[in-house]
Amino acid sequence: MTAWAICFEQPLPYADGIRLQESLVAARIAGEIPDTVLFLEHTPVITMGVRANAQHILLTPAALARQGIDLVKSSRGGDVTWHGPGQLVMYPIIRLGDREADAHGYLCNLEEIAIRTANDFGVQAFRRPGLTGAWTAKGKLAAIGIRLKRWVTLHGLSFNVAPDLAGFAAIIPCGLAGEPITSLKLLRGNAGPTLGQAREHMLTHFSDVCRRPMRRFPDGTPPSELVRLLSPFLINKKSSLPDLIRP
Repeated sequence: MTAWAICFEQPLPYADGIRLQESLVAARIAGEIPDTVLFLEHTPVITMGVRANAQHILLTPAALARQGIDLVKSSRGGDVTWHGPGQLVMYPIIRLGDREADAHGYLCNLEEIAIRTANDFGVQAFRRPGLTGAWTAKGKLAAIGIRLKRWVTLHGLSFNVAPDLAGFAAIIPCGLAGEPITSLKLLRGNAGPTLGQAREHMLTHFSDVCRRPMRRFPDGTPPSELVRLLSPFLINKKSSLPDLIRP
């Protein structure tokens, strides 16, 4: 069961990421494309999951706008979080087969991918009972929020490689007051990986944990429907496929 990896090289607005995911999910449900995994960064944004408490946003929309931070409601699970450059986001659009048809098991797989990626770079990450994500002794490193449509996944995992963590000061992340947020950069300094290096390891671990050999878009001959669904997002930026997507 091969999946296509699509790696964006420039930060993508959250609204574009949602529209792209929804198009891919509809096509995956219809059997028009194979499993597909997006790897990207977002431009600065605070997202509110379906269980979000507005009181966990500490700044007004006007104050957020002055800082260049968007505010968007999201269909993912969970509360409030921040995304921005330097944070690696992975959105799997995959159909969970009969043996995988378990939302909790899938969430645990995403946690495992984050934990293995952190461990590769000398950071001991772990789960915490009753909480989602990947944690370290000095704070939360990765957040997870998912949704399933007819057993096709969307949303996913955000992993702090080297973002400006000041963005999290505008919120109570995931509604967990007093819980620090950390990153590989903060924990490892100059020994920490680049975002591209972290992405390569995460891609490998996704393939292993979710048991899906990966092909990189646009290597070989990508499915024509996948190319069609991607093209509007690239044309809008007046950029060619190779400029925005990593070969």
